[in-house]
Amino acid sequence: MPHFDTLVVDDGSADATANIARDAGVATVRLERNSGVGNAVRTGLGYAEEHGYARAVVVDADGQHDPSGITALLEELDAGYDIVVGSRFAAESSSYDVGWIRRLAMRSLAHVVRRVTGRSFSDVTSGYRAFDALAIEVMARRHPAEYLADTVGSLLVAYGEGLRIEEIAVRMRPRAAGKPSARHVHLVRSYVRLLWNVRRRAYDPEPQRTAR
Repeated sequence: MPHFDTLVVDDGSADATANIARDAGVATVRLERNSGVGNAVRTGLGYAEEHGYARAVVVDADGQHDPSGITALLEELDAGYDIVVGSRFAAESSSYDVGWIRRLAMRSLAHVVRRVTGRSFSDVTSGYRAFDALAIEVMARRHPAEYLADTVGSLLVAYGEGLRIEEIAVRMRPRAAGKPSARHVHLVRSYVRLLWNVRRRAYDPEPQRTAR
């Protein structure tokens, strides 16, 4: 997608990521210490807001997110949605495979989202997402930083802010590089944290806002 501007958020890596990106002429923000994907996304959306972008698409660095799906995500923004999620599982023909423990965790998290929002999503942990100007403004400040809460929790934050959310099928590729951040202890801890926040009604719609 050479006609789109690109930002690399280097989340405190120990390699030459930032230097390589800058040498390639790509805008780069380097965080001094590793703070998690959620904070990296929030940093990127803050950059988009600061530089006046009306739309932004988050793409992971491990090669799974096929850039050809960006066009479809943006078309849904044009249709009036504020956040569009690219799902690995929305298509009936989807063959994307995950381990059984991770799939069980995904289903449990999807149940939490459905309980809070009344909406069913097939892929609540997908980080492949598009944001319009309003979503950029909200998530640059409120996008959760904790692991898994960055994806699942951000859906609940968006619901509480009255943002319109859509999910579409996109093609995902096998991981090309890096190691998955999801370990069993992280899944359990994130699930407990999410349930605690739901119990505190942290994601309930604010009285002064109504869904658009």
